[in-house]
Amino acid sequence: MLLYKNIRMKIILLFIAIISFTQNAYTDVGNETGLEIPRYVSLKSNDANIRVGPSKNYPIKIKYIKKDYPLKVLEEYEDWRKVEDFKMNIGWIHKSLISGNRTGIVLSKNNKNIKLLNTLGGNVIGEIGQGNIVYLTKCKIDWCYVAVKNFKGWMNKKYIWGVKEKEIIKINFLQRFEDLYWKSINFLNNIKNEY
Repeated sequence: MLLYKNIRMKIILLFIAIISFTQNAYTDVGNETGLEIPRYVSLKSNDANIRVGPSKNYPIKIKYIKKDYPLKVLEEYEDWRKVEDFKMNIGWIHKSLISGNRTGIVLSKNNKNIKLLNTLGGNVIGEIGQGNIVYLTKCKIDWCYVAVKNFKGWMNKKYIWGVKEKEIIKINFLQRFEDLYWKSINFLNNIKNEY
């Protein structure tokens, strides 16, 4: 019996090691935090400086005045993070000025407004213009559920800077039932509108 438990424990540890290795083999991690690089973060305040190097001794390159502005972390050095914004400006910011809250910036060609849907493939409930900051509540493979002011809805991920192409954020098992509910409501509304 003891031999069986010992073998089982070794198998479990082997699986844990394999899973850890395969997850880390395909992603870079920061030297200071152990978090994935690159990753997206947002500004904590309306006053944040991006510097030329990782110290207050370096000159300020850009001054951001918009809280929740999304940035991409590219590198880590002690208490400093090398970041990039959606305009491809790169510089260093102190870690105390950023948070893990996920936001994005709406991008579109020709300043076209982007439709906000009540569900995937559902009805249009609003539009969001280029340059607006949206809060990423959850994301599927190609869509994100976003919030901006009093509006909440689904938006095609290709119009959002601040989320990776196939990144999934906070999607749980019950999401499928919620999607089915809204598809049913939309289907019934479309039938009702036809008659």
